[in-house]
Amino acid sequence: MSKNDNKDKSARDTHYATLRRQVRDAKRERGEIPTPPLKKRRSNADWTPPQLAPEQVFLYGLHTVRAAIDNPERKLIRLCVTQNALGRLEIGDTDALPFPVDIVPPQEIDRVLGPEAIHQGVMLETRPLPVRRLDALKESRLLLVLDQVTDPHNVGAIMRSAVAFDAGAIITTQRHSPTESGVLAKSASGALELIPYIQVTNLAEALGELHRLGFQTIGLDSEGPAPIEGTFAGERVALVLGSEGKGLRQKTRETVTSLARLDMPGAIKSLNVSNAAAIALYATRLHLGKTAG
Repeated sequence: MSKNDNKDKSARDTHYATLRRQVRDAKRERGEIPTPPLKKRRSNADWTPPQLAPEQVFLYGLHTVRAAIDNPERKLIRLCVTQNALGRLEIGDTDALPFPVDIVPPQEIDRVLGPEAIHQGVMLETRPLPVRRLDALKESRLLLVLDQVTDPHNVGAIMRSAVAFDAGAIITTQRHSPTESGVLAKSASGALELIPYIQVTNLAEALGELHRLGFQTIGLDSEGPAPIEGTFAGERVALVLGSEGKGLRQKTRETVTSLARLDMPGAIKSLNVSNAAAIALYATRLHLGKTAG
């Protein structure tokens, strides 16, 4: 074999090895194959994860990060993205962005988020969104109130449904509910940037304020006295959902305008809170559509 042939073979081998690595990295970003254990670094000059202050969060996933970048209320600090994910993120010229962009391999993002996070090759360091208040809800006709729903995956899924049905806000308690985080934002798939997430200290007082604003508050309970379809009685509705295990607290039951159930003809009579929220939102939208005008 000639020297030129050896060079051509070496170039082809290098090209195919690069392609295989890109395909493998893309599959890792999508969560289709596991990420191998990280090797110990040999040099202190290698990239290390930023030290976040308490008021900073990591957001990850293509939809989540793109929505955060598009949100003018977000204060962005730094974007870490793989070469493969950069094109899919569609953010244009990175030099023109008002925050630094670092091109990194997926293992660098794994080092910060852990190998279980399906980050799709993108991670954004940012500050939390501004605190929202109940007095910003005067124009809303549909709200969701969560009574100590603790799982950020459930809250994120509820947030996504709330945006889909054009709810004005999600109201929850400061205690026993998830704060803004990468897990919550990823589960919401961009919805965190599109709906106010209001955390209150006293839920009963917040429900009282909603009553003064003209909202009918309907607490969902599998043993509610009437189906939700026959419970609507106004042009502004706030749906109140309880925690994953215990449901609505007694004080919340006593404070809401009405208790209602979702009628289900099958053998299972209760649903995951995020599924129940989606069904109740659909029913409420049908009712509000009849009262519009």
